[in-house]
Amino acid sequence: MKYGVFSVSIPEYDVEQSVKLLSELGYNGIEWRVNNPPPAQKPDNYSFESRYWSFNHSTLDINNIERDAARAKSLCDQYGLDLISLTTYLRPHQADEVEKVLKAARDIGCRNIRVFPPDYNEKENYNTLFNRTVDELKVLVEMAARYGARINLEIHMGNIIPSASAAYRLVSHFDPKYIGVIYDEGNMVHEGFENYKLGLELLGDYIAYIHIKNAVWKKIGTSDAGAEIWKPVWAPLRKGYANLEKLVRNLKETGYDGYLSIEDFSTESETYEKLKDNLKFLKQLDEMTGGSL
Repeated sequence: MKYGVFSVSIPEYDVEQSVKLLSELGYNGIEWRVNNPPPAQKPDNYSFESRYWSFNHSTLDINNIERDAARAKSLCDQYGLDLISLTTYLRPHQADEVEKVLKAARDIGCRNIRVFPPDYNEKENYNTLFNRTVDELKVLVEMAARYGARINLEIHMGNIIPSASAAYRLVSHFDPKYIGVIYDEGNMVHEGFENYKLGLELLGDYIAYIHIKNAVWKKIGTSDAGAEIWKPVWAPLRKGYANLEKLVRNLKETGYDGYLSIEDFSTESETYEKLKDNLKFLKQLDEMTGGSL
């Protein structure tokens, strides 16, 4: 296995600091958050829990992606890290913006970019959303083939592919050389859980890489009818509901030997300590399941 970090989960560090830190700790690669840069000052809604999204310095500026991607690649080369992905929040209908990221990926030799599927909010029929997304992805996949890159869609709660089966139904229309799936077992604690091995076998060559995080369900109240109300919250890798030991074992059983990219949104520890402990934990799981392929 190879170990990386999605930079969304290291918000206190800027781009160069992120690369240097991960290299010193012994990681193999970094998955870059690509979005608008953080504001000059902390926003009004800033909190320790929200800093990943509201004040994240480990971000490549999507408005200047060719410049920032080139700088990130140079830093990764300098510190001996792989550049796993340019991970955007763009949607399938934003073809012009996606093309700019594909061009930047090609220019730096990056294989992967992320595009987010549309949300499912129960207001528009799922089948209508799904069919429109297939049509939009046809355009993006043609672009990906031209630029020699791959567009990846993440299994994620709240969108139209919250499970491995739903993701496969969408991407199976296309060549896995140009479209893939980011398998995320932590998101599937929130929504879409399926047996890990089932999902890995089903997705097969469509698996781009694996996100590693964890979550638990927490009681938050009681309904007017007297029923308990529960919601999922992020948790440290060692403390959540996702069975990461089983996941690592199943990955090996299905022949996966690519990246585990940590996306830890838990708040019990500071970022530096999490980075150290998470790498130690994943290496421990690797040894417990027979060592690397």
